[in-house]
Amino acid sequence: MRIIGGLMLSVGLLLAEQVEVIADKFNATEAAQKAVFTGNVKVTKGTDVLTSDVLTIFFNAQKEPLKYEASGNAKGNITMNAIRYFAKGKLLTYDPNALVYTVQGDGFLHEIETDRKVYGELITVDQTTGSYAVDSKPNEPVKFIFQMNKQKEEAQ
Repeated sequence: MRIIGGLMLSVGLLLAEQVEVIADKFNATEAAQKAVFTGNVKVTKGTDVLTSDVLTIFFNAQKEPLKYEASGNAKGNITMNAIRYFAKGKLLTYDPNALVYTVQGDGFLHEIETDRKVYGELITVDQTTGSYAVDSKPNEPVKFIFQMNKQKEEAQ
């Protein structure tokens, strides 16, 4: 039977938005300060949607989320600084305090509007600074694909 964990989580003052997690199973350990959702996991926060086989949420003593880790078929449609992205990898991590996303293991990040695509072993996006860092596997390159705008030249 599918268990629905409609868990409402506070993501801090900057991100004060409702988070809903739906999964087949839910297990929480107060001593370890973590919650684990397994099976057909779907996380929704505003227009952002993340899906995976497993989601682990780590909390602080005040029961505020410190980190989200999605693994197993981890994919997400997310908005960062008003830009829409699709991300997928073996492990997607989000730190709501630092505003940092990471995509690990066969990582892929696609900026939807510009059709920019980046592939790498570890992709890190810092929302605060607007910086991106991409590392590759040993002996493999990072791949970045983007579209060039063609400009029409006017005859004079």
